[in-house]
Amino acid sequence: MFKERELMRYDIRIGIIGLGGRGSGMLKDPILSLGVQVAAVCDTREERMRNAADIIKSAGLPEPRQCEDYHDVLAMPGLDAVIIAASWEEHVPMACDAMRAGKYVGLEVGGAYSVEDCWKLVRTYEETKVPCMMLENCCYGREELLVLNMVRQGLFGEIVHCEGGYRHDQRKSIVTGPERGHYRYRQYLNRNGDSYPTHALGPIANVLDINHGNRMISLVSMASKAAGIHDYILRTRGQGDDMTKWSYSQGDVVTTMIKCAHGETIVLCLDTGLPRFYTRCLQVEGTRGMYMYDDNSIFIDGKDDENEFRWRECWNNAEAYYERYEHPVWREYLEKGVTGGHGGMDGLVYKAFFDAVRNRGPVPIDVYDTASWMAITPLSEESIALGGMPRAIPDFTNGQWMLRGAWEP
Repeated sequence: MFKERELMRYDIRIGIIGLGGRGSGMLKDPILSLGVQVAAVCDTREERMRNAADIIKSAGLPEPRQCEDYHDVLAMPGLDAVIIAASWEEHVPMACDAMRAGKYVGLEVGGAYSVEDCWKLVRTYEETKVPCMMLENCCYGREELLVLNMVRQGLFGEIVHCEGGYRHDQRKSIVTGPERGHYRYRQYLNRNGDSYPTHALGPIANVLDINHGNRMISLVSMASKAAGIHDYILRTRGQGDDMTKWSYSQGDVVTTMIKCAHGETIVLCLDTGLPRFYTRCLQVEGTRGMYMYDDNSIFIDGKDDENEFRWRECWNNAEAYYERYEHPVWREYLEKGVTGGHGGMDGLVYKAFFDAVRNRGPVPIDVYDTASWMAITPLSEESIALGGMPRAIPDFTNGQWMLRGAWEP
């Protein structure tokens, strides 16, 4: 991970499509710190493109082309890849068009709108063989890779059950969406499902070898009532505000249970409409021990038996395991210098994508993983609409999950 300009290569050219909070936030760090040339920026808002161009020029790099239409970016000769950070509803058509244009696709996180959307991604990749990678940064989190390393070294025995979620108070982001030009409020007005499953599911999928020797079979989902956002609007904007008249479809808490081919179970939670602490609440349970993200604790059978009823005394005991079980990717990362937001995992996921582009090789989170994880959103919507009925999860690999090797960051 290089920070010094003189060591950077700037040997691949990319375009960034979508310059809202995520697209613009990733531009300076980690994107520009990873030695790529941003040759084009694209957004429907001119001021966003100007701001992005100014950031690029202030870094001493050539001014990028500014395009309101993403097709103009895809038509640029010599462009190696695109980062798609636009509104969720635009992700799939943009990604498919980019693959057809021969550009590697780095797809920012978001759920699909239909299972057919996921199949479109898969079919387009299989027709073009141009890689498409979901930029799921939580797969590269330090805690998540620590746990993956411990699982693969057998510390927890045979894994039986995993839990995770996106539990993050998003009320302000949702309510201010219309004036900021942010899409999230549309999701909460019109949809009711786990719209943001991949932060939890990505790391769990790697632990359970989903699409790499195992697969998800079916799910059931339920949603609570929607009360938190309306109450927040009343208290922050007042009874007379037009938004108090809006009816929100999204339940404040959505719970999804998933069954896997080898018998493991997964519980996912979306919890974004109520006041709360932030957590990804990763939990991994096996026949010989468990890990819990919320209190940063590890319980090992035969070692921690005396602490069974002294759980609080063991909070943060996971810190003692880093010396032995720190994932090699993070051990090297800490030595060379952590960059990017979200504790450094943004830097790692973007580096993995750019390395694949640079080497013209496969991406670590490929289109089959991307489609499988994104499909949880529409399937959870269907299940909730049908009163919690089970929904089958398609095998997007068409049987290849039995042959694909273990995931590596």
